[in-house]
Amino acid sequence: MSDRTIIDWPAWTDSPPGRYVLEWEQAQLDRVVSDVFGYHALQLGLPQLDALRENRMPCRGLVLDAASGASAPYEFPRAAGAAAPEKHAPLGRSAVWCDLLDLPFEAQSVDLIVMPHTLEFTRDPHRLLREAERVLMPEGQLIILGFNSLSLWGARQSVGKMTGRPFVPAAHDLIAFTRLKDWIKLLGFDLERGRFGCYRPPLVSDQWLARYGFMEAAGDRWWPIFGATYMVKAIKRVRGMRLIGPVKVKKPVLAAGLAPAASPNTRNQRK
Repeated sequence: MSDRTIIDWPAWTDSPPGRYVLEWEQAQLDRVVSDVFGYHALQLGLPQLDALRENRMPCRGLVLDAASGASAPYEFPRAAGAAAPEKHAPLGRSAVWCDLLDLPFEAQSVDLIVMPHTLEFTRDPHRLLREAERVLMPEGQLIILGFNSLSLWGARQSVGKMTGRPFVPAAHDLIAFTRLKDWIKLLGFDLERGRFGCYRPPLVSDQWLARYGFMEAAGDRWWPIFGATYMVKAIKRVRGMRLIGPVKVKKPVLAAGLAPAASPNTRNQRK
């Protein structure tokens, strides 16, 4: 582990706790994005997680923060059989360098946005969420992954930040799941799914992490909100707009026991 205030994400992902977290998050993303359809999908930041590899949209992009400086260095994952990490985006995806707080995309033009730990590195998470809301189409989906501040890992991170020895890579304070849920609701999103994972204690060796493997099932059952990481999936709703199918014309239904005020038969009888 690094003694610096901010841990490099690529270096951390090579550590036992980093591999442990990435394995869980990659499995969740592969499962969730596979059934999201449309034309345009974006991953904002942190290419060490290949968030869109199981997604089948024709246009998939990796958006990297040009203004991040050294706080979030970008180095693509090592390809199978390669001696060094890749210098280009994964096959089938294009990489775009820009300021994440000013995305160079038209409003309502993207079907899916994935933000893996991106809010923990940006200087203004509220503005980043507003940008994501702006470029997402109505009914577009937003997936956010982050470290849970209400966990053993979050507690160790808080102590480590004070002593100059943080445990997880984040440029700013960790964002609690409850706070994030309030933020996205204020922007008009409906929370569709939330999931926690990684219940083992914040340990630094494979041997000790393996010893606490039993805590995965126990944590998921007995204390699910205290997982070290979370994944949030939300849908953008636009007020006054709803998707409908074919319009069916319904005949007016009379209340029980009532008859029309006048009918052809009654008129003939009066004559």
